[in-house]
Amino acid sequence: MSIQYAVALVDAYAMSAGRLGSSVAGLTGLAGIVIGALALARPAGRLGTRNGRNGAFAALAAGLAGIVLGGLVAVTSGGSVGTGNGLGGAFVALVLGLIATALGGLALARARRTGASV
Repeated sequence: MSIQYAVALVDAYAMSAGRLGSSVAGLTGLAGIVIGALALARPAGRLGTRNGRNGAFAALAAGLAGIVLGGLVAVTSGGSVGTGNGLGGAFVALVLGLIATALGGLALARARRTGASV
């Protein structure tokens, strides 16, 4: 095994700033999906005993944060998908953030329909 091959393996598994940013954005979007799903399943349950809007706002905030972070990584990455700059993860984070925002919006609309107060 040559030294150049070993260096290429280290670079392939190294955590770059783009990979870290897209990972954080993806995990934030995923957390928003979980919170939004819980807010839809139990509007006055696990995410606050007072009303069902807390989970909806948390899912919206996490979804928007995932979209912004994923978009930032996508805009600032140099190269294409598969080059190790986090562009593929940024696209996944954008989709997860969009789903989390949609779930938070649905939970907020349902909380408004049922008359939950702030």
